[in-house]
Amino acid sequence: MSLYFKVFGGCACYNDAMQSAIKKQQKQARYEGLDVPELLAALAEKDQFLKAKDRLLDAKDELLQVHEKHLDDKNHIIREQQKRIAIIEEYLRLAKVQRFGSSSEKLPFQGDIFDEAELDVTLSDLEEQLPDDDEVVRKTRPRKRKRGFSDTLPRVRINLSLSDEEKRGASKTFFTKVKEELDIIPAQARVLEYWQEKAVFEEEGEQRIVAAPRPLHPLGKSMASTSLLAYILTSKYADALPLYRLETILKRHGGSITRTSMAHWIIRLDDVFKPLMNLMREHQLDSDYLQADETLLQVLKETGKVATSDKWMWLIRGGPPDQPAVLFEYDVSRGEEVPLRLLDGFEGVLQVDGYAGYNKVCRENNITRIGCMDHARRKFVEASKAAPAKKAQGAVSKADVAIGMIRKLYRIEDKIRDLKSEQKREKRQQLSKPLLDDLKQWLEKNVNRVPRGGLTSTAINYMLNQWDLLVGYCDDGRLHISNALAENAIRPFAVGRRNWLFSDTPRGARASATCFSLVESAKANGLEPYDYLSRVLQDIASADSLEKLEALLPWNMKQTAE
Repeated sequence: MSLYFKVFGGCACYNDAMQSAIKKQQKQARYEGLDVPELLAALAEKDQFLKAKDRLLDAKDELLQVHEKHLDDKNHIIREQQKRIAIIEEYLRLAKVQRFGSSSEKLPFQGDIFDEAELDVTLSDLEEQLPDDDEVVRKTRPRKRKRGFSDTLPRVRINLSLSDEEKRGASKTFFTKVKEELDIIPAQARVLEYWQEKAVFEEEGEQRIVAAPRPLHPLGKSMASTSLLAYILTSKYADALPLYRLETILKRHGGSITRTSMAHWIIRLDDVFKPLMNLMREHQLDSDYLQADETLLQVLKETGKVATSDKWMWLIRGGPPDQPAVLFEYDVSRGEEVPLRLLDGFEGVLQVDGYAGYNKVCRENNITRIGCMDHARRKFVEASKAAPAKKAQGAVSKADVAIGMIRKLYRIEDKIRDLKSEQKREKRQQLSKPLLDDLKQWLEKNVNRVPRGGLTSTAINYMLNQWDLLVGYCDDGRLHISNALAENAIRPFAVGRRNWLFSDTPRGARASATCFSLVESAKANGLEPYDYLSRVLQDIASADSLEKLEALLPWNMKQTAE
């Protein structure tokens, strides 16, 4: 013990003891000489003082409790604000990725994270179980790059010959192909002059004139040939060229056609194509499996709507596997009355995303609805892209784990793609169903382990809410795991919309829907859009019977070409 503590610590204890003794003597002196009533009064006064002191202490305790609650509330607010800031930062990162990053949903995952080896073993077992009969046709993908160009392209032979001096004395000569080049013949504008022959007959002093029949034109009197109309439609609706650019291109080739004239031709062709569109609509509704999607469109002069309000382009894709039809439909609304009108008379399976506007038509028309796994996966992809930057050996996020589990389902679909429908259903029940059960258990386990309101939480809740619809594809081998065919068909419209931005009138929007329908239906049936439109425009004016009109349907024209 230090000397300081011995001296000054002892002094402090001695002072405290002296003060306590003095106070005790003062109290004894104050109560000496008092009689009993005075002592009782003094005790009562002391009791009141103690009670007041207790009340004061109680008030202090209550005040401390209020302060503690206030601090707890402030800490809770801070924690909630921190969570909110984290979610806002997550959405900010997603917005940056969407604006400046790649739009692809492919992510650089490490294979060992997602049990790829285990999956490969499972798929190998599947291949051993596949039947070996001749009815199962599998497409083999070439592993090496195919050299040369398509055999369907016309070819021009160019001989590189030796001079007479160079081959003098040779026992024989021969040619070998040493090179192929792809050659393009630029578009050429020309004028077709129609000269009509007329014969004059003299009969009983009168003249009778017989003229050669003129070819029927889909627009009646028009200075545009059917090939020019097909070129305009293909350029705008297959190649996403705005009419003002097409006007410049045609002018460069010597053909002066204004964009106004081209727009009027497109609108007039809408009425010409309407009988063909009605046949395609009936063909769709007679099938038992359709896919649908919708996207925004700006129309400036819609009655009762401001130019900046949302209007919609709807798409329905379906039909027999070898006769798909892709139909676009413009409407000012995204309400449930639109699918009720478009799907009137349809009974079967409808594959869409999670939009609630399809609920009523499925309920009233006895339609079986299934979901789109692409939409569910896309939400996890967004959550993964918006996650903070990970270190090279950092922990995998929950969104990445979900994507890996979903990825296994797509691997299975890729392996069984060429099987028959019933065989697909069996293999999905054997392989996909157990993976889906594991995925659902994982979702239910982690739904409360991620920040509520975050992108991962949104993705998990979306998938759990849509679960019965998302797994519906396993019950029928004809169905697809996703709505990708419809999304792929509507994507060219979205690309074109970025170029020409808007439609001026509702009539123009409906005409665009018709043209997109013809172009995408041709592509879905393996036809080149320009060739298909040229044939339709050449023959539709003379199609005066149902048989002639049905011959212009893309799948019938494909059979004719084959």
